[in-house]
Amino acid sequence: MGARKRISAEKRKEAQKTQYFAKLNNVPSSPRKMRLVIDLVRGMEVFKALGVLKFSNKEAARGVEKLLRSAIANWEQKNERKAESGELYVSRIFVDAGPMLKRLRPAPRGRGYRIRKRSNHVTLFVDTITKNDQN
Repeated sequence: MGARKRISAEKRKEAQKTQYFAKLNNVPSSPRKMRLVIDLVRGMEVFKALGVLKFSNKEAARGVEKLLRSAIANWEQKNERKAESGELYVSRIFVDAGPMLKRLRPAPRGRGYRIRKRSNHVTLFVDTITKNDQN
């Protein structure tokens, strides 16, 4: 590895130490359906977001709720203390398209219709509210 690559990799690793996030990969639902759920909690305080997700009727909300609990646990583990109410918020959350399974469904007159079974990856970052206000 060249010196320039090594330096940028070290900078990226140092930045990762101050970020608290969780990833959910290969969720078997379309990214469009998942974005409807994550738009509900973007920028929200984490315990309020957990309440919103718990009572949401959407199937994708279960995975996002589990992901948010994981991100909170990551923050607690790195800071070696419990998260208090009103301290953390969802700073960034986004959905990327995952691998797509391509299938054929039989159609009339000997044809076949293509079925695309989509999946997605969700990344969720949490941050402290006071840290954001100082910047």
